[in-house]
Amino acid sequence: MNLLYKLSAVVLFFCISCNNNGTADQQQTPAVVTQGQSEFSKIKLTELDGTPIDLTQYKGKAVFINFWATWCRPCVQELPSIQQAMNKLNNKDIVFLFASNEATAEIEDFKKSNQYSFHYVKVENIEYLNITALPTTYIFNSAGELVFSEMGYKKWDDQTNIDLITNLAK
Repeated sequence: MNLLYKLSAVVLFFCISCNNNGTADQQQTPAVVTQGQSEFSKIKLTELDGTPIDLTQYKGKAVFINFWATWCRPCVQELPSIQQAMNKLNNKDIVFLFASNEATAEIEDFKKSNQYSFHYVKVENIEYLNITALPTTYIFNSAGELVFSEMGYKKWDDQTNIDLITNLAK
């Protein structure tokens, strides 16, 4: 019976995580925009080699964190638009981090087979952050305050979203 509960939980998580039926053609309405509800210290990230990341090192810069997984189709479909957004915003003080809780080998394999210029990291406490669907994106302003949180696919290279990132980064 315990196995049945665990299996049900995994299936439910998978269904919620990829909640747009595996298609990235449709924009989702922004889910949540918050202000000041979280701090860098609540997010535990490490480099792929296991070195802890102190997010306070980015104070004075905006930080865009995309929580994703290699198995999540909307996540993978969203990545090219984030690469384009990064290219468009390369002269801004914005740090882009791509956080997954998967095994390092899986992230490394994905990294090798895709030519993105991303800073891949591991998130050590995704459950604590109450992230219930992937992809999820957080944007912190230059003071380290969470100013944006949204679950689901987004076309980040649309001018509206470039403007959103730019305005939130201030």
